[in-house]
Amino acid sequence: MKSTVFTLTTGRTEVVQDITGQCTAFLREAADGGDGLLNVFVPHATAGVAVMELGARSDDDLLAALGELLPADDRWRHAHGSRGHGRSHVMPALIAPYATIPVIGGSMALGTWQSVAFVDLNIDNPEREVRLSFLGDR
Repeated sequence: MKSTVFTLTTGRTEVVQDITGQCTAFLREAADGGDGLLNVFVPHATAGVAVMELGARSDDDLLAALGELLPADDRWRHAHGSRGHGRSHVMPALIAPYATIPVIGGSMALGTWQSVAFVDLNIDNPEREVRLSFLGDR
């Protein structure tokens, strides 16, 4: 298995950030044209990975839906940090902190409009890590 970690700077806003490019760059070297599985994992209690269409405002729609499902208010028992921080700890139950993507011929076998996205509602931690691991058939 080949693995790497990269850092994202998300700022202090909720984000859906496209990480497809980082995944593709990692696979160029790690997969070396072969087949296997790419695992994308975020080692954080408040972030997730989504495979979805980005652009066309789908990322805004996801943040809006999460805002409705998980409002940033004072209802959360996990109450340290910024207002509504507890919802960030619930989000990974809806958007898992990992995704596994088939790799064929060294490239992710994504659908035409699919991208790999890092999702984070936590505005208290602007620096995040993403671990990419490739398990190949060779």
